[in-house]
Amino acid sequence: MNSEFVNPDPEFWRGRRVALTGHTGFKGSWMALLLTQLGAQVYGYALAPTTTPDLFSGAKVADLIDSQIGDVRDVEALKVWLQRAQPEIVLHFAAQALVRQSYADPVGTMTSNFVGTLNLLEAARTQASIKSMVIVTTDKVYKNNETGHSYQEGDHLGGHDPYSASKAACEILVSSYRQCFLQHLGVATARAGNVIGGGDWSADRLIPDAVRAWKNNQTLEIRRPDAVRPWQHVLEPLCAYLILAQKMCAQTELGQAYNFGPDAADAVSVREVIEHAQTAFGYGTTDFAELIEGPHEANLLHLDTGLAQTQLGIRPRWQLAQAINKSMQWYKAYLDGADARALCVADIQAYLATI
Repeated sequence: MNSEFVNPDPEFWRGRRVALTGHTGFKGSWMALLLTQLGAQVYGYALAPTTTPDLFSGAKVADLIDSQIGDVRDVEALKVWLQRAQPEIVLHFAAQALVRQSYADPVGTMTSNFVGTLNLLEAARTQASIKSMVIVTTDKVYKNNETGHSYQEGDHLGGHDPYSASKAACEILVSSYRQCFLQHLGVATARAGNVIGGGDWSADRLIPDAVRAWKNNQTLEIRRPDAVRPWQHVLEPLCAYLILAQKMCAQTELGQAYNFGPDAADAVSVREVIEHAQTAFGYGTTDFAELIEGPHEANLLHLDTGLAQTQLGIRPRWQLAQAINKSMQWYKAYLDGADARALCVADIQAYLATI
């Protein structure tokens, strides 16, 4: 049976050596599990998990991969790790990824995100085994004028908050290294929309905040109910990154920036996401604030994903309602005692089987 969706090729990934930074985080843990399902040999480098609980520990990811705890700001340790891993593929996830945290610690955010990326690019210059690199940034790298324009890869970069600014700076950095030092590799940046999925326990993220409140019979407080974001299940961009890395091994000219996000209809408000999530969770109360408080955050964001569709054949498969349902089913099962790894593997298999 032919699928209308493009999946990572198991034949390509089986036995492939992959270096993954940030493997202890939410997206990194899902990526490590996805790669091991495809048969890859994964070498992880990241700080220890920062939340309790956390998906990395809950899913026992360290039992499946070569895991090293380290800081991407430590250039010598990073070089030694990369030399030991001898990867063909490098996936760079390590980052301070929270907008509000970037206001509290701008220096830590800038050094983790920009200097950490610089250190990895420098280490890659002398690593002959590498064939392709995917550097994950964010959909927030664009200079956002809040007009509803769907941002394309060639639009102006910007960044009001320190997190967005650090990632926009990374885009310029990667472009420079691609042209000056890494012409022999496929090197791309990936700008993904907001991801949801089971196992995220980060602070100041919508679905984790909701689950924490509802399971404790507390009212969820929503500070920006009308903010619009391009929501997608975490497996959407992760599979896209692997397809991109895979294709760049044969076609280095595909190395550039790509948007990865949902169909336009799935860029909806926080209010709509929470109302659907609360129904799927089965209980809970929510208070939607009338006034917006706190530091500046973008209110309206849309992505144009046409380039990824035409160049890579990638398009969304789980629409928003299904992505929310899958996420809330994961949390409900986990809170009832189900195994975190088994829940992730079941979602991975269901996603790859979608036709």
